[in-house]
Amino acid sequence: MKVKILTKSENELKIEIEGGTHGICNLMQKRLLEDKTVEFAGYDVPHPLVSSPIIYVRMKGDAKPEDALLKAVEKVRESNDAFSKELDRALKA
Repeated sequence: MKVKILTKSENELKIEIEGGTHGICNLMQKRLLEDKTVEFAGYDVPHPLVSSPIIYVRMKGDAKPEDALLKAVEKVRESNDAFSKELDRALKA
């Protein structure tokens, strides 16, 4: 996957994820919306045959959208690690 910044301001960020899917975008949106400093988070897939979804983030106050995205990615990693460990445990039982 390749990430491209489309627009960036003090409290908003719009990125394109080449090779992204609804799965990763939906997960990122969910994690972003768990952050109390995020005013709005969403994504769009402009064309169903081109896998380049766009993620939008708008922040409250002085919070930075890039910080919120990085925190959301870390939460996704932690969830994936926990799921992987639990799946390994279940398969070995």
